[in-house]
Amino acid sequence: MAVPGPVLVLSMWILGLVHVETTADTLSSLDASFCHGGLEVIYPELDIDECLIIPKVRKLREKVSTVWKAPQVYFSGAHKRKMYVLVMVDPDAPHRTNPASAYWRHWLVADIQGDALTKGQLQGTTLTDYYPPTPPHKSGFHRYQFMLFEKLPDAPVSLTEQETSSRGKWDLQAFITRFDLGEPVATLQFLTQNYKD
Repeated sequence: MAVPGPVLVLSMWILGLVHVETTADTLSSLDASFCHGGLEVIYPELDIDECLIIPKVRKLREKVSTVWKAPQVYFSGAHKRKMYVLVMVDPDAPHRTNPASAYWRHWLVADIQGDALTKGQLQGTTLTDYYPPTPPHKSGFHRYQFMLFEKLPDAPVSLTEQETSSRGKWDLQAFITRFDLGEPVATLQFLTQNYKD
């Protein structure tokens, strides 16, 4: 006997972890094209494996901003013996039309072991502690971008004193160039806005 669609959907919500489905018209083509490589970010009730807009249902926007700690990050394509760098930024700070503090650094972890990354464990060196997505009130949607880079062997990655003193207006491209990180091996982003808006 087939289970009716509404019952199946309700059961998924009750069980907790929700994989949010998106449609082509929920994101601009540029926003939708950002994601590649198979990176997966998992919060307690939200599994993100593609570019999407965090919906208002079940207070997901509020939870991602005020309740949940750092997500688990999986990358099944990681090479077991390689090391990686994970960057999470907001390129739209403080507002997408005026990103004066673009690439506000939400999280930076270096020396992530590939074998641990395939299991969703970020064993590495935290250079910037996780800070949840908290778009300012009435600033519209912000993109929160996760980028995973392969790190060169025996090449330490660090922040300058100036970078350490401020998370905002970070020159991400200079950081990538300084450590010869190249193109990210995987990227993922979600959009959200202030949960009170």
